[in-house]
Parts: sequence; C-alpha cells; structure tokens
Amino acid sequence: MANTKSAKKAVRQQARRTAHNKLWRTRMRTYVRKVEEAVEAGDQKAAQAALREAQPHVMRAVQRNIIHRNTGSRKISRLSARVRALGA
Repeated sequence: MANTKSAKKAVRQQARRTAHNKLWRTRMRTYVRKVEEAVEAGDQKAAQAALREAQPHVMRAVQRNIIHRNTGSRKISRLSARVRALGA
C-alpha cells in the first residue's frame, strides 16, 4: 500500500491511465474482430470496408502507446493479406 502523498497520487494516475488504455485497446480489438468475422464469412466487400475502418483505430492505438508500432503494422499487414486472399 502506498504511504506517501506522491505514491498515493501515482496509484490514482496509474488507475486512470489503465482504464483509458483499456478503452482504446478494447475499441481496437473490436474493429479487428469485425474484419476477422467478415473474412471468416467470406464476404470480401464487407472485409475491405471493415479493414478500412480498423486501420485508423489500430494506428491510433500505436500513437497512444497502447501497442508497439511493429505490432500495429503486423496486425494491419496480416489482416490485409487475409482480405486480399479472399479475392484470389
């Protein structure tokens, strides 16, 4: 348990940041899941539309340091490859 005033404040800040980061991570995962569901259904048009929606959310999570930039790029790359494979 935090004893000093500054340590107590740090705990409050950490809880606030954790909640904020969780919100952005959840939002990003929701959009990624929509792309994956469209790919599973085999609907290329829906998958492309979902991918266009998901990309900015993933990159926004990168900008906010929710995920690493390489992780964000990898997610987008793999989703794009799966969507392209539907058209082949």
